Amino acid sequence: MSSTTDKIKGNANEAIGKVKEGVGKATDNPRLEGEGDAQQVKGKVQQVKGDVKDAIKKGVDKT
Repeated sequence: MSSTTDKIKGNANEAIGKVKEGVGKATDNPRLEGEGDAQQVKGKVQQVKGDVKDAIKKGVDKT
């Protein structure tokens, strides 16, 4: 996967996670709230993965 793909998927997971968390809070559903929180973390990790790929590519391109 490219760094851009990782970042896009990360943003999508964060957005979906926020919605799930909000619906979980609104409906008093702790399981859904927890799933939303976990999905947001997954999205943040994917974005970091994309950033790392970018940094590695820039480092390789400089040599």
